[in-house]
Amino acid sequence: MEIWINPACSKCRGALALLDAEGAEYTVRRYLEDVPSADEIRDVLGRLGLEPWDITRTGEAVAKELGVKEWGREPGDRERWIEALSAHPKL
Repeated sequence: MEIWINPACSKCRGALALLDAEGAEYTVRRYLEDVPSADEIRDVLGRLGLEPWDITRTGEAVAKELGVKEWGREPGDRERWIEALSAHPKL
């Protein structure tokens, strides 16, 4: 299993602690340094059964700059969100 983390994020550190407590084997990907491609994001969203707006951090400064809170959340809007996630990994 691969987990994408930001070491500065308390939720990420908590997730790692849970995995360690369960003895799970995993690899860590620091997504701010090793930014996922749009294809990788599509793949993960598909496996999780989520939409890109479900995982976007809309409170980040870059989200406010892009105005993502006002973006549509319909199937036709999906690619715009995915491209933004890939271009701005803090999202």
